[in-house]
Amino acid sequence: MAPIPGSGLAKGLAVTLRTMTRKTVTEQYPDAQPDLPPRTRGVIGLFEENCTVCMLCARECPDWCIYIDSHKETVPAATPGGRERSRNVLDRFAIDFSLCMYCGICIEVCPFDALFWSPEFEYAETDIRELTHERDKLREWMWTVPAPPALDPGAEEPKEIAAARKTAEKLAAQQAPPVTEPLADEQARAAEGPTRAQGDSQQQTDQPRPSSSPAGGLAGPPSDRSAADDRPQPDPSAPAQPGTAPRPKQEGQE
Repeated sequence: MAPIPGSGLAKGLAVTLRTMTRKTVTEQYPDAQPDLPPRTRGVIGLFEENCTVCMLCARECPDWCIYIDSHKETVPAATPGGRERSRNVLDRFAIDFSLCMYCGICIEVCPFDALFWSPEFEYAETDIRELTHERDKLREWMWTVPAPPALDPGAEEPKEIAAARKTAEKLAAQQAPPVTEPLADEQARAAEGPTRAQGDSQQQTDQPRPSSSPAGGLAGPPSDRSAADDRPQPDPSAPAQPGTAPRPKQEGQE
């Protein structure tokens, strides 16, 4: 079916009329700052502590706008009898943003998460030489890097956070005061389980221990009768002492 002559023009005019009837929304920049997404490619920040001077970002940069200088230092042996090691120390890390095309390859290839995107974009200069940001300036951009988005509920914890937490716990354990022996004994007894009730322990303490008799058997506890028989018995025929009550006569006594 052949198209109707002028149908394309009519569609175009319909889009124009539909757009003209809508209210335009204009952000009043710079009076109102734009609400940028967290992954906006504005400027690159450097986290210097993670940089190992591997030079991978400078080699992969298609514009060769990253400049890195370093030197080697000898690290003494950690244990007696060990050997010394050498490590690279960062002297200069600079990015020329007048040459950068914001491809993000340097951030993607960094194996130690030393480079991050910041949504800040207001760093225009009147002198092109000021667009080369040294490591001090790149470190200041790190404070504008937004936090990473939250993980899914079933996702694993990032290895960087787990390693940082283990290091913090290790340092806290080293700085904690040593536990004294009495306190350690009390903690060990408390960890064994609930102690016996005070009434049970007192009842067991009050019970007499069995003792061996001269004949080799077990003798019971002494009774009140045997203890009373050891005391001298008064004479019933003796006259009562003054100031004392008369003793009653027992059966069989006249």
